[in-house]
Amino acid sequence: MKKLLFLTLGLLLSGTAFSQILNPVKWTYSAKKISKTEAIVYLKANIDKGWHIYSQSVGEGGPIPTHIKFSPSSVYRLVGKTIEPKPITKFEKSFNMNVNYFENTVTFQQKINLASSAPTVKGKLEFMVCSNSKCLPPDEVEFVIPVK
Repeated sequence: MKKLLFLTLGLLLSGTAFSQILNPVKWTYSAKKISKTEAIVYLKANIDKGWHIYSQSVGEGGPIPTHIKFSPSSVYRLVGKTIEPKPITKFEKSFNMNVNYFENTVTFQQKINLASSAPTVKGKLEFMVCSNSKCLPPDEVEFVIPVK
């Protein structure tokens, strides 16, 4: 009986420990065909209140910029660079410099040429998220986006 009690208590405590992990950014993905041979891939970050992620362009010595790496494929080809909206630019004491970042939501867009009628776009996102009081270690997220 004691073993069962300790096992139950241990499971409850470990569940509480895992619930404390911060995850202030949730990513969603979609794609839209704009012609038979072209599409736009959308990578959207929903950012919790009080947090922000950084632009793809951040000065040297600053935070880790958002980096989107598309996996090489024979079924699609990237057209140009990944586009982002105009970021907020503010001085951050922790980096002692002006930085470009996004709050609330941001959608990155990548145009692609299609070599297949229904390709799947794969890749990885690396990003850093900070609040006014702390930064979390950079995170890496894999994505798979079907183009229908």
